[in-house]
Amino acid sequence: MTGDGLAGLDTRRRAWTEEAWRHVTGDRLRELITGLVDIPSPTGDEAPLAAHIADTLGRHAVVQPLDDRQANAFARLRGDGTGPDLMLYAPIDTLTVGEESEDLPWIGPELRADMRPKASVDGDLVTGLGASNPKGHAACVMMAAEAIARAGLPLTGDLVAAFGAGGMPTNARPGSARLNTGQGVGCSFLLEQGVWTDYAVIAKPGWTVSWDEVGLVWFEVTVHGTHTYVGSRHRLPYDNAIARAGEVARHLEEWFVEYAERHTAGTVAPQGIVSSVRGGWPRMAAVTPAACTLRVDLRIGPDTTPMQAKREFLAALDKLPGDVTAELVLAIPGTRTDPDSWICRTAMAGWEAFEGRAHEVIPGNSGATDANILRGRGIPTVRVGMPKVTDAPFEIDFARGMNTVSVSAMEKLTRHLVRTAVDTVTRRRTELEEPV
Repeated sequence: MTGDGLAGLDTRRRAWTEEAWRHVTGDRLRELITGLVDIPSPTGDEAPLAAHIADTLGRHAVVQPLDDRQANAFARLRGDGTGPDLMLYAPIDTLTVGEESEDLPWIGPELRADMRPKASVDGDLVTGLGASNPKGHAACVMMAAEAIARAGLPLTGDLVAAFGAGGMPTNARPGSARLNTGQGVGCSFLLEQGVWTDYAVIAKPGWTVSWDEVGLVWFEVTVHGTHTYVGSRHRLPYDNAIARAGEVARHLEEWFVEYAERHTAGTVAPQGIVSSVRGGWPRMAAVTPAACTLRVDLRIGPDTTPMQAKREFLAALDKLPGDVTAELVLAIPGTRTDPDSWICRTAMAGWEAFEGRAHEVIPGNSGATDANILRGRGIPTVRVGMPKVTDAPFEIDFARGMNTVSVSAMEKLTRHLVRTAVDTVTRRRTELEEPV
């Protein structure tokens, strides 16, 4: 059984929500998402898309440059100052670039149509690079803000719709002037520049209300060996760092499973991977290198600090023979919002109003988002999003899951965002101290 999404609201807020919902349409959402997909926005180059978002949202919106290539956008609907401020947030950069020169061969043997920044509409589905994650979710935030603005509701607190650059788990791409172009850099800049609210909702995949999230630590693992020549392999000491790096990677892949089992708690199950290998001279296959490096992403739960994770990781490497060292090269702590916080209660109440049943937690999560930046700075934040498309005329692999969105699912998420916003920024701050 499903509900109408209005249960639990008082008469006034029910009417205000319905008035805003009148402006939420599939046609408008389709227009918004195709507009976002058609503008490339790989991490580090989001400025054109930020300008498009600000132009679309009109007089309430501004572009916030980080440099000449990277920018955020945000819009503010002002209340009368008596209520809490709420941020609806979505990142806008894509995980891959959509160009052969950077994506191949790592993404596969070729760039499929869905891997390119060009929207394609097939009934309820829209495909194209980032159509679901993150751009479909950003379009929902845009639609929610636009609908509330058009409805002309009497707001007590400010409603901020924010769109952050650099939300993907990546460092700089070639040609960038700054190393820190990902990992939530745009979200951090928003907050540092005063775009601050009492509560936040981040729109990212998963039709549930999540209040805790993994963080991540990256390690550079160096496997040491001996530089030698193929013609002398049988005459001199031989210790191939590349061959031993394979053994290290296999050991870590097995250890990651044990690690995840030990640290699964709440809604998170932190995972780990060996993501890249670097070593040797491709131009000179006749010699072995003295070192081979592996890059590792290890996710950490809200109760594990980066230093605790570092020590646990180094202890796992100590069990290996030979000379293997590691350095911690990046750290974003995991975070948690109190489930009794207002933003958790109202978001879950909305979910239950749509589904007609008690809120269902999705366990086993290992994805990190800018929610960690928001919570880490002290803003109570929940994550709400769309489920992955499963009913499609093609196989949904990881990339197509990122690049395919359902317009009907977008409409449902947008209505949830509207309801959550109306239930928050039409109250006085003193009201939110009491349970719903």
